[in-house]
Amino acid sequence: MYKEHRCHQGRMHGRFGEGEGKFGRHFGGPFGHHKFGMFNQGFRKVPVNIEETENNFIIELFAPALLKESLKVVTKDDVLTVSYQPKEEADAAKKYSRREYSNGAFERAFALNGKVLSENISAGYADGILKITLPKNPETNIPEKDILVD
Repeated sequence: MYKEHRCHQGRMHGRFGEGEGKFGRHFGGPFGHHKFGMFNQGFRKVPVNIEETENNFIIELFAPALLKESLKVVTKDDVLTVSYQPKEEADAAKKYSRREYSNGAFERAFALNGKVLSENISAGYADGILKITLPKNPETNIPEKDILVD
């Protein structure tokens, strides 16, 4: 989940934060550029924090002033995808003299790599934060073990 999957000008970027993360390689690795090459082209970038607790991974995506019914959170093929597609007619009627932000479409995708119990994922949107709770799969989330060095 520390691996973000997005595309910028035809190149895949997979590193989210520092380190390899818990969820293995990004789509630029063994998956190549095929099916996922169109992620985020033309979409705005929304910031995300990923917290790891003993039993869950928690994604907090910062995206204020969204319509909850236009948010979509789906899992398919062990990938979590979060997207937002606003209704275009709401903004089209407004005449701006200055516009520094918009609530345009976005899409973010994260490889789960078997680390999450997909059937138990939950999501809620409040105070401009989309919070997605991903319960850890106990079979694939083995705790760290210290090895004695002789």
